[in-house]
Amino acid sequence: MVFSSSIFLLYFLPIFFGLYFLAAPKYKNWVALIASLIFYGFGAPKFLFIIFFSVVIDFFIVKKIDLSKEKKTRNWLLLASVILNIGLLAYFKYANFMVENVNFFLSHFGAGPIKWTHVVLPIGISFYTFQKLSYSIDIYRGKSKRLDSIKDYMLFILLFPQLIAGPIVRYNEIAGELLDRSKNDNIDNKLLGFYRFLIGLAKKVLIANTLGSVVDSIFAVPAAETGTLTAWVGIIAYSFQIYYDFSGYSDMGIGIGRMIGFKFPENFNNPYISQNISEFWRRWHMTLGAWMKDYLYIPLGGNRVKTKFRLYFNLWFVFMISGLWHGAAWNFVVWGAFHGLFLVLDRLFLIKLLKKIGKFPRILLTYIVTLIGWVIFRAESLKFALVYIRNMFKFNLKSDINILPEYLDNKFWVFFILGLLFAFIGAFKFGAKLEKFFYYSNYNVKQHIFVGIILTILFIISISFITKGGFNPFIYFRF
Repeated sequence: MVFSSSIFLLYFLPIFFGLYFLAAPKYKNWVALIASLIFYGFGAPKFLFIIFFSVVIDFFIVKKIDLSKEKKTRNWLLLASVILNIGLLAYFKYANFMVENVNFFLSHFGAGPIKWTHVVLPIGISFYTFQKLSYSIDIYRGKSKRLDSIKDYMLFILLFPQLIAGPIVRYNEIAGELLDRSKNDNIDNKLLGFYRFLIGLAKKVLIANTLGSVVDSIFAVPAAETGTLTAWVGIIAYSFQIYYDFSGYSDMGIGIGRMIGFKFPENFNNPYISQNISEFWRRWHMTLGAWMKDYLYIPLGGNRVKTKFRLYFNLWFVFMISGLWHGAAWNFVVWGAFHGLFLVLDRLFLIKLLKKIGKFPRILLTYIVTLIGWVIFRAESLKFALVYIRNMFKFNLKSDINILPEYLDNKFWVFFILGLLFAFIGAFKFGAKLEKFFYYSNYNVKQHIFVGIILTILFIISISFITKGGFNPFIYFRF
């Protein structure tokens, strides 16, 4: 079930809110948990048993970790939790990839392929695996008190606003709210959460979906036949599609969470106004970056290593893993390595070098590097990506005459320009103030009326786009 679908917006969400707000405080977690099970089961019923089984096993493993006083026993139990979670992720997400690569290797020696039944990827497994690991590791480290009720633990993992696409909520961030959300139960949080949800819905439905249909058409053309202008339009549109698709979904999740008393962490902060790739990763998918830093980069030694080589290797390795986390294909690994390389170059000399050219040239250069990375990320193969990138800089306009006009209408250009505007407006003071007003302000009555009218209009327009049917994907479902 997608947040931007008619069934979710017109049936599931109103029924859930009605039952949740009418329920007594002691039953609210039950209502949220049952709704989350229905939400997940609607999209992937055959995987409910797997996630349910792993959650139950993990709960009792972590309970043993907390109760045990022997360090050796605690270490073994933590290892069991890590193996359980990483093992399930590795099997469902990477088994097909590994078998394909083994078969490719065997074919060069004349051997027959390994017989294999294709494994289907459970929705959201990359996200809830990291949340489960955060619980195990935080309890092991003594950063948080474990949950006594398996019901509350299941709610933490399965809570539908962030179950299938984040933000990646770590246990210590909402541990108290899982047990008592009364301090957040007020009309302001409900209204501000609702506004945030509507902003996310508009970003997803109006901008991401409109641009995404054109992106798919452009990337369906053989890369060798793509002209320079078409290549640039396609990848710039994709950069906006993936940003507004994912950040819009995060806004919707954060908004629903706030309406029911949860304060989820922010996941995006104007990533395209970054002045270097290091800054980009402090602004893009922030909860993933924070997770990787605390649970992988720092345990590897982080910045506290003896040699610069080890520091740079740690950075590069973490981003290779981040790329692999996004998908089981070599282009994702290369995408992670590409960004890892620029993080190393930033540390070596690039940030100092770019200081000489001014803020807006730095933003432009960083955005171009990001676009090249998005080609690798979006392409179906590395070969396609390399040809596409070559065509971006080949200055061949002949192919554009035949291809480009077929896809670009007035509707596309309206939302393309809006995507461009809102992606970069934060680089200006007035844009930062505007964003603060809509995202982070507490309103008086007049401001509530003003914002409410604007967002109601956006909601009506979004619903009209949805009910017409057509293109309504969600990019991060594949991860």
